[in-house]
Amino acid sequence: MTVAERDARAGRISLPKVSAHRTTSWIAFGSLLLRDLTVLRKNAIEFVVRTIMQPLLFVFVFTYVFPKIGQAVGGRGGEQNFSTLLVPGVVAIACIFQGIQAVALPLVQDFGYSREIEDRVMAPLPVSGVAVEKVIAGAIQGLAAAAIVFPLAAVVPTTPVPLNVRPVELAAVLVLSALLGASLGLAIGTRVNPRQVPLLFGVVVIPITFLGATYYPWAELSPIAWLKWLVLVNPLVYMSEGFRIALTPQYPHMPTWAVFVALVGFTAALGVWGIRGFRSRVLS
Repeated sequence: MTVAERDARAGRISLPKVSAHRTTSWIAFGSLLLRDLTVLRKNAIEFVVRTIMQPLLFVFVFTYVFPKIGQAVGGRGGEQNFSTLLVPGVVAIACIFQGIQAVALPLVQDFGYSREIEDRVMAPLPVSGVAVEKVIAGAIQGLAAAAIVFPLAAVVPTTPVPLNVRPVELAAVLVLSALLGASLGLAIGTRVNPRQVPLLFGVVVIPITFLGATYYPWAELSPIAWLKWLVLVNPLVYMSEGFRIALTPQYPHMPTWAVFVALVGFTAALGVWGIRGFRSRVLS
């Protein structure tokens, strides 16, 4: 027994309670995260179907059906080039869609009339900690979605898909993309009410997808200079280019340093913006 503990028992001093408070907060954080993962496990079939449907249909139609029926696809590079370029984009779409579906849509419901979010913020955890837990849970689902979609995008095409995987870059891009997608979901979910959900997909999600360099490299937009620079405000561009660096470095891609700076910057900015929105909605 230490001197401090003996003095505390004797009533002469009080031991600091900071460590106990931190321990309680970590336990609460872990419990909330475990709850979300348990819900995910119980809805595993729904999660898989929701994750693979859009990427699978796109890959199936453009890289399997079109070549089989003799329909030209892929522009100058041909079918094999298009199939290879499509893999990084499809994985990026899976990450960002999962962030929106796993974080934004549940938050829209939680902040609705029922105010179900109040059950979570009653945990012995700062309000911002609850928001961070939502981001971590969404990022884990984003990683799972990428792991499910990647084999489909690499196997379904009728033409060979030559990938040159860089494990270190791939791991870094996966983590940053999953966090970025979840942070975007937090930012959206704290600022959209249930009546605006259809507008969200029509005005935000669809433009992000088609202008996110998912079906073509960002460098190929040079003939349309104004669009090439305009799409830099789209975080999906950097996710797609990051996966190209990690999976298909033999094709044109954005500079590596620019991709990672943008991924970190967008994640931090959207995360802070989302946490502020979360606190505002909870305390209002």
